[in-house]
Amino acid sequence: MDNFKQSADALFILLGAIMVLAMHAGFAFLELGTVRKKNQVNALVKILVDFCVSTIAYFLLGYTVAYGANFFTGAETLALKNGYELVKFFFLLTFAAAIPAIISGGIAERARFGPQLAATAVIVGLIYPLFEGVAWNQAFGLQAWLKASFGAEFHDFAGSVVVHAVGGWIGLAAVLLLGPRLNRYRKDGAISAHPPSSIPFLALGAWILTVGWFGFNVMSAQTLDKMSGLVAVNSLMAMAGGTLVAVLMGRNDPGFAYNGPLAGLVAVCAGSDLMHPLGALIVGGVAGAIFVKMFTLTQNRWKIDDVLGVWPLHGLCGAWGGIAAGIFGQQIFGGLGGVSLASQLIGTLAGVAWALLGGFTVYGLLRRFVGLRLSREEEFDGADLSIHKIGSTPEREVSW
Repeated sequence: MDNFKQSADALFILLGAIMVLAMHAGFAFLELGTVRKKNQVNALVKILVDFCVSTIAYFLLGYTVAYGANFFTGAETLALKNGYELVKFFFLLTFAAAIPAIISGGIAERARFGPQLAATAVIVGLIYPLFEGVAWNQAFGLQAWLKASFGAEFHDFAGSVVVHAVGGWIGLAAVLLLGPRLNRYRKDGAISAHPPSSIPFLALGAWILTVGWFGFNVMSAQTLDKMSGLVAVNSLMAMAGGTLVAVLMGRNDPGFAYNGPLAGLVAVCAGSDLMHPLGALIVGGVAGAIFVKMFTLTQNRWKIDDVLGVWPLHGLCGAWGGIAAGIFGQQIFGGLGGVSLASQLIGTLAGVAWALLGGFTVYGLLRRFVGLRLSREEEFDGADLSIHKIGSTPEREVSW
């Protein structure tokens, strides 16, 4: 029975890793559909190469920083317990690699390729794992202090704060340091729309992310005996709430409609194992409203050129999810209890502060010493031709 359990757990978390790996195709197509046609190839290549850089950085350093484990032993040792520890690394890697995938959407269309890969290596190898270790591996004593002070640790079951808020706030730092795209905000006060290139691809990306999210959330249990159907249903309800509110507030705009489910799913990650499904519906609905309102403000009033809205979607909705777990996880609201609002507030603020510090440090140093942006000519031509020397429809372009 022990051997069977080990095999079942290894298979369970492997399937979760595969589902979250598939989400990176969703990141790619969501970005591809949102950017202009001359930057589609770059969107696809960035997500793939960022994932591979993340794999090496997390294998060599990040996993050790977060959990104190490493793989510098013989394969015979690594294969023990059906290689569960290796598969666990694979699963957690897919979470870590989501950070640069999130950032990629914010800095799209004007970021240089090499510096972004360097940023990915540092973020996944050091910045993200340090907070991951604090939240999920008792590092630096923060969780012990929260429990002693407020009766419960900071609870983030599937990464509303650890993954999404951290990625979104690092992304905000990168976007601010990079600056807006050419002619996005004109000197006369006019705002150029820079419309998306493909609503169908945008929708495809959102659907892939939505489906994969059930591996992201449900399989965060990491062992089969801890799996909870409550997590699945709460994810479903938050997705529905986020979608419907975003459609209503966004006046049927497809961009808002397809980011609505993502907003809801981001927010429900933290407390998906605690909330009542009706609580999850409310959390998702609030997240949908946050995304629509804050995306509009950042783009039109504050003139922050966050192309995919990664700060509102991941940064703000992720922070809301961390706080919401401390509200709707309470028994008075139908939750399972065992969570403290004070701990959730402190843990969420800690994640936001660390992400901002890390983001401004990494991207600030890169901007100073190597530069972050394409030249004006390269940006005008598009990242596809400037970086990859080919467009998304080369046969059609040659025939013209």
